[in-house]
Amino acid sequence: MIIDVHCHAWPDAIAEKALGPRVPQLPRVGDGKLSSLHGVLDRSGVDRGVLLGIADSARYVDRVNAFVARSRGGQLLGFGTVHPDLPVEENLASLRRHGIRGVKLHSLFQGFAYDDPRVWDLLEAFGSEIAVIAHVGAGGDRESNERATPGMIRAIVRRFPDLELVACHFGGYHRLEEAEAELLGENVFLETSWPPTMAQLAPEKVREIIGRHGADRIVFGSDWPMADPAAEIAAIRGLGLSDDDTAGILGGNFARFMGLADG
Repeated sequence: MIIDVHCHAWPDAIAEKALGPRVPQLPRVGDGKLSSLHGVLDRSGVDRGVLLGIADSARYVDRVNAFVARSRGGQLLGFGTVHPDLPVEENLASLRRHGIRGVKLHSLFQGFAYDDPRVWDLLEAFGSEIAVIAHVGAGGDRESNERATPGMIRAIVRRFPDLELVACHFGGYHRLEEAEAELLGENVFLETSWPPTMAQLAPEKVREIIGRHGADRIVFGSDWPMADPAAEIAAIRGLGLSDDDTAGILGGNFARFMGLADG
């Protein structure tokens, strides 16, 4: 089973408006429409995709979670959203109301830093009940690039050992040396997306990271519509890892992480 843990999509009617201002420096490979995502996953040979909801402001949290809840099922799993501008209880109530077991944190778009005490209050409340997939590293202006550093993730995983956490972009988008120093060997899953493609990274460097961190704690994500799932799958298969390690990265590890029956 292949699981793409990093897919962004919006309702078709608003996808262009929602996607337009995000990471303008990256070329898109897709339109960000929910209806398009299904076809992309099918053509790429992906069995399950994780739709990641993001509320840029607190007022949209419940609306985004409702969209994720409506959209999941069959091929799609769903991770919802929270925002520290809402009280912890309201964030949790929205997740529970919509039956959502995981959230996406995106410092670049949501405007908060991962060392904000309000974020830590949320993470403490999550315990082992709510899993987290988090953007880590650069991707915006100088100020926003400091909101989600590898060091912040290290502090989180040490403070909250029960938290189920996936750090995107090998733990540090365009901050790979920091990620290696801060996160390798820590209690965190690292995700493989590196838009526009992981193939831009030297294969020997990727193999070294996987070997040092443990292939059983690496998961595949494409970051569609910023990258092509099929190309990312090919890049992972091209690393020359063992069949078991490759299968784990492409889906088995995340299935275990989420307790999916097919894993």
